[in-house]
Amino acid sequence: MLRAATRGSALARWQTAHIAELLGRAADVQPLLVTTAGDRLAEEPISAMGGKGVFVKEVQAAVLDGRADLAVHSAKDLPASTPDGLVLAAVPSRADPRDVLVGCRLSDLPEGALVATGSARRRVQLHELRPDLRFAELRGNIGTRLAKAAHYDAVVMAKAALDRLGEHPPVVDVLGCQIMVPQVGQGALAVECREDDQRVRSLLAAIQDPLTRRLVDAERAFLATLGGDCTLPAGAHAHIQGDTLVMRAVLAEGPGGRCHTVVGESDDGGALGLDLARQLLEAVAR
Repeated sequence: MLRAATRGSALARWQTAHIAELLGRAADVQPLLVTTAGDRLAEEPISAMGGKGVFVKEVQAAVLDGRADLAVHSAKDLPASTPDGLVLAAVPSRADPRDVLVGCRLSDLPEGALVATGSARRRVQLHELRPDLRFAELRGNIGTRLAKAAHYDAVVMAKAALDRLGEHPPVVDVLGCQIMVPQVGQGALAVECREDDQRVRSLLAAIQDPLTRRLVDAERAFLATLGGDCTLPAGAHAHIQGDTLVMRAVLAEGPGGRCHTVVGESDDGGALGLDLARQLLEAVAR
């Protein structure tokens, strides 16, 4: 029996069940439901709670103190640094990393439309595309956000979340990664375990997708250079073009500030992430 620490949302449960299936141990993985700070303060903006980490710290603690053998996360929720005693043991094959507008297509949004999202990254990029748009805070699980969509002209969500839960809203506009650069790790899952637990590390190594791990590691190197759990409006997306790793990254000067975008390529994802982050930090400083 393996104990998997996870949040209690429908999406988190799906993700844990998916990892169990990949391991070929669907009947042998017991979820341990954990409530995080992000769950308890469901009406607070994520930025007010410190940004990244608010959905993972308590889940990680359950593994560190021995209540669970592994932790299943959305990779986009993870800070760039892994706590002492844990290791990021597996990143399985990635789902669709793109964002979507639910309720209205971007080209059909009326002048001054009200768009709901809890993400500063999404706001600044949409504002860059459409300075006339207005924004409202939006928090909650996937079902809650879909239920609230009728109160706005559109809401922004991750396509992978809709796909995984089999949700098919009437109007979904998929925003390409060149239009809306995703969050670091978006669409990927990340599985952690104790660093000294060789049995679980060996099991998790079998479900790792080497290409996805390479891309996510490059994006996380970008995040680490910005500050690890930086709350700046930033995003990065890496992909393979031919035999080369290519990454597009974005950083804004602040809420409502100008967006800076850079693109680079390299065989060394870590070095590429570091270089793009430094370019953007210099652009913002100027």
